[in-house]
Amino acid sequence: MFQGSKEISRYQDPNPEVLPRAKRRQFSTAFKKHFLEEYNACTEPGEKGALLRKEGIYSSYIATWKRQLERDNLTGSTSTKRGPKENPQREEMEKLEKENERLRERLRQFELIIEAQKKISQILGMGADESDEKR
Repeated sequence: MFQGSKEISRYQDPNPEVLPRAKRRQFSTAFKKHFLEEYNACTEPGEKGALLRKEGIYSSYIATWKRQLERDNLTGSTSTKRGPKENPQREEMEKLEKENERLRERLRQFELIIEAQKKISQILGMGADESDEKR
């Protein structure tokens, strides 16, 4: 005998709704220090595991936070800065590029002045040659 209703319900279309991406949890320095104090205060068997489950904290966090505390580097973010690295010579390069552009503009102006002087010299030279021939 065919049980159509059970077979159909088993193969229903999945929900097309896309679930939002989960955000990574971030813990403040104060929370980390307080939690480590609570964690270290646990003495009974299973008490530490119960505390971790209650707060939803992984044991790997504890190891990382302890290392950071030993290095005196306990901060809210455990990751390094992402993206392009800062270039310490960038400011000097920008200054030199501006100066280079300024000098190129001055060179262009001087070349225009020299070109104009050549043309004036040719015009005056031609005029002087003509006036010499008339005399």
